[in-house]
Amino acid sequence: MSLEERRGAYIDELAVGQTASFSKTVTEADIVLFAGISGDTNPVHLDEQYAGQTVFRGRIAHGLLSASLISTVLGTKLPGPGCIYLNQTLAFKAPVRIGDTVTARVTVKDIFPDKNRVVLETICHVGNKAVLDGEATVMVPARAEAAD
Repeated sequence: MSLEERRGAYIDELAVGQTASFSKTVTEADIVLFAGISGDTNPVHLDEQYAGQTVFRGRIAHGLLSASLISTVLGTKLPGPGCIYLNQTLAFKAPVRIGDTVTARVTVKDIFPDKNRVVLETICHVGNKAVLDGEATVMVPARAEAAD
């Protein structure tokens, strides 16, 4: 597959209101692997007995595991391959548990073509409940000028 076939959107192909999403059901393996990759071995994620004594009354997934699904949408769908993640704000709203299906959705909020920047609303849901929200800024490639 050529580079052109794998590219995401150019800055001039984006419009305010465009949206894309990605869904994933969180598994035991996801949590254990994320703990291994990140080094976050907080027992609220890994130890049911410990987690059962917390406000959550059981194990929860790492918040950044859900947030990482936003990166999936940005890097593979909207704007897609070629964009560069510059900034992300996050507010965690509710826990995610093993077996929950998390849907990450991004929506174009603002476009700054002179700087090749796009601001997107980012939100993750489990069912109808928001589990995190925030805002991302990405750099998006512009079309190459045609040679004279």
